[in-house]
Amino acid sequence: MRWVIFGAGAVGGVVGARLSAAGQEVLLVARGAHLAAIQQDGLRVRTPAGEQRHHIPATTAAGAALRPGDVLVLAMKSMDTVAALADLARSAGPEIFGDPGSPTDSGSPTDSGSRASSGVAVLCLQNGVANEAAALRLFANVYGVCVLLPTSHLEPGVVVQHNAPVPGILDVGRYPHGLDATAEELAAVLRSAGFESRARPEIMPWKYAKLLSNLGNSVEALCGQVEGLDEAVRPVYEEGAAVLRAAGIDVTPAAEFAARRGDMLQMAGVHRSGGSTWQSLARGTGTVEADYLNGEIVLLGRLHGVATPANETARRLVDRFAREGTAPGSLTPEQFLAAIR
Repeated sequence: MRWVIFGAGAVGGVVGARLSAAGQEVLLVARGAHLAAIQQDGLRVRTPAGEQRHHIPATTAAGAALRPGDVLVLAMKSMDTVAALADLARSAGPEIFGDPGSPTDSGSPTDSGSRASSGVAVLCLQNGVANEAAALRLFANVYGVCVLLPTSHLEPGVVVQHNAPVPGILDVGRYPHGLDATAEELAAVLRSAGFESRARPEIMPWKYAKLLSNLGNSVEALCGQVEGLDEAVRPVYEEGAAVLRAAGIDVTPAAEFAARRGDMLQMAGVHRSGGSTWQSLARGTGTVEADYLNGEIVLLGRLHGVATPANETARRLVDRFAREGTAPGSLTPEQFLAAIR
C-alpha cells in the first residue's frame, strides 16, 4: 500500500509524515515554494516533542505518479478539489479509476492484488461535504474522513502538529455509506501512525457535524481570536443547524460529536494562531474555502427556504479579504455582527 498525499499542506503534510515514520510508503504532491523546500531539505514537522525532518519523495504530477493499489489522499482545500480531479482525469491512466460498475457500498478485499484490480482507494481528508461526491464521479472507491486534526502551515517546507500525545482523530467511512474491509484497513494504518481512527458505516453525518463546527472559521479569520468572537460565531452556527434540520440531513448529535473528541485533542506547547481559513489569509493565498463551508449552508438554505444572512455575510467578507490580501483579524466582532443583513 502506497499513500499518495495530494496536497501536502497542514493536514496532508502531518498525515504524510506520520505515515512515513510508521513505515508506510508515501509520496507527497505539492507545488511552488513548498514543493521546492520539501525536495531540497525534506518536510520539517514541528510537534510538541520538537522538530523532525522527513525526507519523503515529492512531486507536482499526481496523475502521472499514480498506480493501481495506491491510496490517493485528497488533502487540498475544498475549493481546489475540482481542478485537482480534472488534472487526474487528464493525466492518470484508466486503470486507477476502478470498475465503473462497482457498487459504492460493496465490500472491498484487503489483499493488494484485489485492491489493484479496483483502481485506487480515494480518501477525502478534507473539510466540507462536497468533495466525496465530486471524487465519486471519477473513482469507484471513495472514502470520507471526519478530520479533527489541529495543524498549521505558514511557511514553505514546514507543517505544525499542535496536539500530543494523540495528534488527531481521523474516522473513515465508505462514501456514501457502508463499511468494508478497505475502510477497516485504512483506519488500522492510521492508528499505526498514532492517530485515533475508527471505520464507520455512516461517515457523512459526522462530516456534517464537522461542517457545523467549521462555520466559525470564516468569522475567526475576519476577527481573530478575540473577546466577543463566540458571540459573532453564534448566529452563523444557529443558521447552519436550522438549515440542516430543514433539509432533513442526518447530523451526528452535538453531544456525541463532543464525546468523540473527549479530552484527546490537547494543545501541547506549539501555539496555533488560527484555523485553516485564518492561515489562508495569513499566507496570502488569494483564496479560502468559505464557499464550501458557509457557502454550503447558503446553498442549502436557498434550496429549502431558510434565510442565511450570517453565513452569506461571513462567506462574502472572507472571500473579499482573500482577494484583496487583507490581513486576518482586521474586523471586530461588533463590525461583523453589524454587517449581517
